[in-house]
Amino acid sequence: MTPPTVASATLLEQYTARLAQPAAPPPGEPWAAQSLADGAAGISLLHIELAARHGGSWRTAHRWITAATAGHISAADTAGLFLGAPAIGFVLAAVPPDFQHLYDSARQTVHQHVIDLAHRRVDAALTRIRKGDLPEFAEYDLFYGLTGIGAYLLRTDPEGLALERVLKYLVALTRPIGSDERGLPGWWVRHDPARGESAHFPGGHGNFGTAHGVSGPLLLLAQALRRGITVKGHREALWRICEHLDAWCQLSPSGPWWPEHISRRDLDRRRPHHDSPTRPSWCYGTTGIARAGQLAGIALRAPNVQEFYEDALYRALTDPEQLDQVTDSGLCHGWAGIYQTATRAAADALDLRVQALPKRLGSILAANAPSTRPAPGLINGNAGTALALSTCASAPNTGWDACLLID
Repeated sequence: MTPPTVASATLLEQYTARLAQPAAPPPGEPWAAQSLADGAAGISLLHIELAARHGGSWRTAHRWITAATAGHISAADTAGLFLGAPAIGFVLAAVPPDFQHLYDSARQTVHQHVIDLAHRRVDAALTRIRKGDLPEFAEYDLFYGLTGIGAYLLRTDPEGLALERVLKYLVALTRPIGSDERGLPGWWVRHDPARGESAHFPGGHGNFGTAHGVSGPLLLLAQALRRGITVKGHREALWRICEHLDAWCQLSPSGPWWPEHISRRDLDRRRPHHDSPTRPSWCYGTTGIARAGQLAGIALRAPNVQEFYEDALYRALTDPEQLDQVTDSGLCHGWAGIYQTATRAAADALDLRVQALPKRLGSILAANAPSTRPAPGLINGNAGTALALSTCASAPNTGWDACLLID
């Protein structure tokens, strides 16, 4: 064992010990336990992964699953991959075969609710498209929209009609809003990046990130095509998104980068409002965008596209100025997400430099993990950091990072 791996294993034990016992959800927020981002649902993925990996006691994982499912599980139209029935369904899909019988009935019931939810959400989204209205993040994004629901369906029901309809919707989403090819991008949302109204974003904005922007649909479309699951217009939709990323790619001495988002003013002048890259995070930065582009290149059998995005990933993750902007150890914005994404990218990479990234980034993750004491949850907290630390030993056993669409 190398010293960084030893350090990661020690840290993983410390993080896991802190997360042994579920706490009650905050008063008045019983739904919080169903959150894959912050609640018991997300934390249960850590204990499921560790039990599956080491063959140990199932008791702790079951305790967290029970906590996540103790209340009424929401299948309302506001539910998505990171909250409610799709989140619980994702957790139950991660349970290893030896223990699946404990949850068969619950899994089937939740799955049917998610199928019904997917159809309702697609119906509403297609109606909105026909009207020519602008969408919101919640319609299409990875956290609460149809991209996230599609990620769940790709994992649990890849041949089903619900996933087919989600993919057809995403193809439609890539077509411009308006009567000609000069219209706004189909994923252009009517609000600002904080889901409100801002003088800086009159007329909404276009988002590039994986969490809430167009790189999320790019990831799902690429992941589906790579598995041989296609719908009419699938490849054309991938190319449209890639062409959009090409148009907004900014070149600098430290490599290609993309804005987090653009305003109507940026669109009109064809230039982003900032002139240097932000932190290379999974959620908004070059790390997540480059993994999406790499997977698109693989799915489209376009090695030039794959190689371009692999070069962008390598250069971003070896640029001191960009790395200095990373200030936490979490999955969303921090080192855990960067490491986990780079590890998945390395496994597919043609670029030998990208293949070597995980060793270096694993050491950085281990060095930075003890410096913060975030919340216990998955996306910004201890559970996500611990899961990334577990990857320092070997690739995920349960595919937990499918919720990030980077697997």
